[in-house]
Amino acid sequence: MNSLLPRRWRTKIEANRHAEAISGILHTPPIVSRKDGVVIFSMIGTAVLLPYLVAVKSLWGELGRGRVAILDDGTLTAQDRAILAHHCGDPEIMRIQDVILGEFPKGGTWERLLTIIDRRTSEYWIQLDSDTVTLGPVPEVAEAIARNRSFLFLGEEAASDGPLPLQEFHQRFYGNGREHEHVQSRIEDAMITINPERGWRYARGCSGFAGFAAMGAGRGLASAFLSEMKRMIGEDDVTIWGTEQVTSNFLLANESSPAVLPYHRYSNYWAQDWGEDTSFVHFVGTHRHDNGAYIRASQQAIERLKKR
Repeated sequence: MNSLLPRRWRTKIEANRHAEAISGILHTPPIVSRKDGVVIFSMIGTAVLLPYLVAVKSLWGELGRGRVAILDDGTLTAQDRAILAHHCGDPEIMRIQDVILGEFPKGGTWERLLTIIDRRTSEYWIQLDSDTVTLGPVPEVAEAIARNRSFLFLGEEAASDGPLPLQEFHQRFYGNGREHEHVQSRIEDAMITINPERGWRYARGCSGFAGFAAMGAGRGLASAFLSEMKRMIGEDDVTIWGTEQVTSNFLLANESSPAVLPYHRYSNYWAQDWGEDTSFVHFVGTHRHDNGAYIRASQQAIERLKKR
């Protein structure tokens, strides 16, 4: 019967069912915040409070380090903040309206990316989406942090070679033309027109999970890429949801020796079972609530936290 309802109604029903199923996260030990040079950062609102707690507590539980920082999308309530204070070690909570945009677009998670590149001068910042679950050890992430190497979470297994020169990337993914008109595809396809003398690289990653090394590039490189995007797809279209992810991918691909997380261990959920050695799953919106997998993964992570 749910399949006959409008998608927005189904999504709300599924989200409520999910929140009820994972309420046990409120009975797991709180994060013990550590100012050790690592920041686990997310942009959230009241609608995703419980899933976010699963995401951040399951990751912190495996890393065992870092402090939590949050960008309030403008909807967090006083009660939400009290819950976050208890469970996340009294996190730093910033207001989205305080982010200085300058030339950059408003919305579409651009405020999140700008906060990271403005603030990572002395700390390693990890961008974590609320629809993620850490299921086991994450040694690749821990090693990247230890070596102060940024890390890339791939958007698909086909991108496993990591950052490539723009011309090589285009040949690999768009040699037979463009199949989709999504803004990410439009930008990636048009990158072939960027002057190769820039020496830029690109990797098809997913900004749902990303590591930004301390002392990395600030807004300068992002600004140069924004100018190219405006030329490639038009000034109006750089505000479309998805341009921030392309920019995040671009920035990380042009870091010094970024680590590429192996896709079989860090993956997106596309309504297919993950492997036994998978430690991290991102439940993307398209299939987030399919097959009850998100609930099962969240409950598995909650039980793991209760045993710590």
